[in-house]
Amino acid sequence: MLRIAVQSKGRLFDDTMNLLSEADIRIPSSKRTLLVESSNFPLEVLFLRDDDIPQSVANGVADIGIVGENEFRERQEDAEVIEKLGFSKCRLSLAIPKTEKYNGIEYFEGKKIATSYPTILRNFLANKGVNADIHVITGSVEISPGIGLADAIFDIVSSGSTLTHNNLKEVEIVMKSEAILIANKQMEAAKKTILKEMLFRFSAVRSAQDKKYVMMNAPKDKVKEITEVLPGIKSPTIIPLADADWCSIHTVLDEKRFWEIIGKLKELGAQGILVSPIEKMIL
Repeated sequence: MLRIAVQSKGRLFDDTMNLLSEADIRIPSSKRTLLVESSNFPLEVLFLRDDDIPQSVANGVADIGIVGENEFRERQEDAEVIEKLGFSKCRLSLAIPKTEKYNGIEYFEGKKIATSYPTILRNFLANKGVNADIHVITGSVEISPGIGLADAIFDIVSSGSTLTHNNLKEVEIVMKSEAILIANKQMEAAKKTILKEMLFRFSAVRSAQDKKYVMMNAPKDKVKEITEVLPGIKSPTIIPLADADWCSIHTVLDEKRFWEIIGKLKELGAQGILVSPIEKMIL
């Protein structure tokens, strides 16, 4: 049985539960239980505070964990980063009052900076040769300048709306973060086998993201031109139709270029274009 540590609430919790669900790993819904077992996969989920996850994995309380890269770098625990997961993206940034003029990193020399991430901030400032007074607080860091507790803040930024609401502006992005999967370095072989299967499922889910399955009818004399504009995974599937002059072409398109490519297909004579979402994709 593999044990995974997961944040007990918040956006990272929601994103992690969605990933497990899409990988067909069923977890009973219970907000009062610390440890729950999957009903169809050899996995148990340990719900923890996000800042407790790195240590729990490093110490072997959990075999693996999903945590924000920012928390992992801050805690500096001895665990292995398996892979980045591509969700719960944010950044750690320095922000100052909107009315302040900012001319560069030397602005922070001698300033008091409020943060919940003193290790990351201290390392960043040391590399820049800046001496500042780092004031460690938990909770609502962004209110610190407004109440006179600090001159600036160093905190997580997603959309930036919280900074705007507190009359702050982002001036330096120190690191970009997303959810990562970490593992205990002493994990036994049997658990590594389970992890391998889980990673295979995660890969299938992520490969399908932002992809569309496209089917169309096309004149046979236009097949070569059509296939040249299709950036499919490999070669598109071509199926003959009852009309000897026509065929059906099936492929996968990236959603980012979808409308651009569809327009070219129509110009080349493609008709009856059918688009479907993809749930999983095994490469």
